[in-house]
Amino acid sequence: MTLDPVHVDGIALLASAIADNVDSGDHADLARTTWDEWLDPLRKDGRKVIEPLGEKRLRAVGVEDAALTDAPFPTVHGLDSGTINPTTFKNGLVLDVAQAAMASVPSDLDLHRSRSLVATVHANDVTIRFPADWTTYDEGYSRRRILHAPRVNRYAGEVVHELALYLAESEHALVHANTVRDLLFLDGPLYPNRLLNWQDRDAELRNLASEAKPRSIVERYVRLVEQFVSNDVPLVGFIKTPAARHITQTLREKGVDAPWVNDAVLFRRLLERREDGERLTDDLTFTSWFVSRGGSDRTLAAGGDALGIERRLDPERYEVTFFALYDPRSDLLYRVEAPYAFTRDPETRRALTTQVLHDVASARGPPPAVAKADELARISAHEKAALRRKLEDRFDSEYVRTYDDERWGDGAEY
Repeated sequence: MTLDPVHVDGIALLASAIADNVDSGDHADLARTTWDEWLDPLRKDGRKVIEPLGEKRLRAVGVEDAALTDAPFPTVHGLDSGTINPTTFKNGLVLDVAQAAMASVPSDLDLHRSRSLVATVHANDVTIRFPADWTTYDEGYSRRRILHAPRVNRYAGEVVHELALYLAESEHALVHANTVRDLLFLDGPLYPNRLLNWQDRDAELRNLASEAKPRSIVERYVRLVEQFVSNDVPLVGFIKTPAARHITQTLREKGVDAPWVNDAVLFRRLLERREDGERLTDDLTFTSWFVSRGGSDRTLAAGGDALGIERRLDPERYEVTFFALYDPRSDLLYRVEAPYAFTRDPETRRALTTQVLHDVASARGPPPAVAKADELARISAHEKAALRRKLEDRFDSEYVRTYDDERWGDGAEY
């Protein structure tokens, strides 16, 4: 059944009533005031949580100019991890399976064949034991293992999902670190942010964040940064849907009536350009680089505790630095992250910026290495449904279906 036209008109009238009370011009002015007055640096409880790295600027480059610029890095690799989504079985098990893949531009078919596969299992039966070693398969191209998740009363689905996703990704990145000659993009943040955010959740997840298994996964990302610093190969996180809120939240705590739902909306407001009401689409617009020590980024900041993990380099070299990039052709904003170990050098910072602008301009979206890794790691809805049926056979237990499965099919995205 579709909406009757009279109801469509009714919704439009509701929107008009809302719009009459929202002055977007005020939002633009406040965004510019925030840029001019609050981010150089932005402090919270006396700490610098956002600080410019070099000169603070809003910049633009022609799309065609960026696409035609010589790419600074001859080869680019991308890495991503995909899962079947948390699945609960009637025998009490909650499971998620992740596969990580690395892509190369130009292509490397042997590398593309390789996978790291992780099944994370939550079981309320404390007597159950699973093998924990990595096992090779597919003629040695790939590796797999089972991770027994820590027990929780709630959040079992979230726990198995995050642990499987990040263990597969970090394992695959470490295994193939020496394959990367020039540059590696992670499809997502530099560190496992959703796992680090457990520290700010309720007591059960907060306590879990520092337990051995989650902590060991964070440690793998610390070692990954160290490995790439040792290899003198930059490591970058490309976030396609940034959702960080620590700028907007900090502003509100300071009494600034920040209207943006997250930091990405703030940066979009700063970077979008219009003329006579029409969006200008000839230029990519972007910010200069910043050091971030707020939100989940505080854990690996120089003054953070890193969950007690040993840092073998100067602690400030692990700090998250980022810039925001807006593509008006698709009206999308991206966040690009890299460790301070690389971006402290102005030439490396410039090269990374140029590479990202070149790739986004040419691909009209995420860099090709990121898109290719996403394609390799993604598990389709059809494949998820087939895998669940196979797991049912192996467990001799049906998975717990929900009404969404009935409505949308067993392969529904959650």
